[in-house]
Amino acid sequence: MAARINEADIPNSLLFESGAEAPLVLDSGASLQGLRIAYKTYGRLDAARANAVLICHALTGDQHVASEHPITGKPGWWISMVGPGKPIDTDRFFVICANVIGSCMGSSGPTGINPANGDIYGTDFPLVTIPDMVRAQARLIDHLGIGTLLAVVGGSMGGMQVLAWASLFPDRVFSAMPIATAAKHSAQNIAFHEVGRQAVMADPEWRRGRYLAEGTRPVKGLSVARMAAHITYLSEAALQRKFGRSLQDRAMPTFSFDADFQVESYLRHQGFTFVERFDANSYLYLTRAMDYFDLAADNGGSLATAFRATKTRFCLVSFTSDWLFPTADSRQVVHALNACGASVSFVEIESDKGHDAFLLEEPNLFATARGFLDSAARARGVAEGGR
Repeated sequence: MAARINEADIPNSLLFESGAEAPLVLDSGASLQGLRIAYKTYGRLDAARANAVLICHALTGDQHVASEHPITGKPGWWISMVGPGKPIDTDRFFVICANVIGSCMGSSGPTGINPANGDIYGTDFPLVTIPDMVRAQARLIDHLGIGTLLAVVGGSMGGMQVLAWASLFPDRVFSAMPIATAAKHSAQNIAFHEVGRQAVMADPEWRRGRYLAEGTRPVKGLSVARMAAHITYLSEAALQRKFGRSLQDRAMPTFSFDADFQVESYLRHQGFTFVERFDANSYLYLTRAMDYFDLAADNGGSLATAFRATKTRFCLVSFTSDWLFPTADSRQVVHALNACGASVSFVEIESDKGHDAFLLEEPNLFATARGFLDSAARARGVAEGGR
């Protein structure tokens, strides 16, 4: 069983801390004392500080976007997109990726220590929102001495952060690329998240969120939550192509509740490996943050108002088989941006890989990202190689 994850477990990360004298006031009204943000950087910041690209990670992602994960030993979660000569070119851009607050890879979250009493936070950690995550990231960007980001890029929950960045800090975002995302979480997505949360909380080892202090973990509940969520990341076509009705290492059904089918074995493996790298309470907190996200509601009921008078350049990307964040969600944002006269392009990519397409080998996504970022870099005068 994996131990509690904290900053000592992630020696390849950098850590930004703000003192108790500068608490982060959250949307809930609570104040987060002693803000901590674990982050990674790649490439070099140019002399004009004009080539910085912030990558916002998705629900179960982290700061290790293009480097080996210190717990799993696997390559970075977006290694296909980020690196030397890749669409987000670290030979040209200074890339920053921060673990969001509420998560479990070194940033302030429920696995951290509550300065009020010295105990592990657990569910005493205050609920956070997507805008809260972005305001915390803005403090990191201030700390790095960067005024305006060349680009903010991210998919899924990361795309929500991109939209929030462009709305909250329009003068600090030269260009924005939200991928496979939406300006609000749908009722269906909230429902899926609630199933996952209930699976975690129904595990007797959850202990009302105090499992770390009591020396246990709700691994069974978290595994089931991951299995259910993973289905939503794929498409029916992808599942059929990869597994169909093939049996797992057997010629005939066992007539039991063992994992007879390959798809069953795959999902069980996904659940098992997930609990080794992720915290159950963090899963509750981050899914809740996504549920609360509604950019129009935060701006008087008008999505266009969220981007009023923006000078940010936008490129939105969706995938035809993504039923978690379908193309209609991206079109809604595009229409709002058009209504306020923003510079916006939109690409719908033909793919049968489902929501996870943004994390996989998708040449059209790579070409879109490269073209958009190259255009933004030229417009801002960023030299080849970031020099």
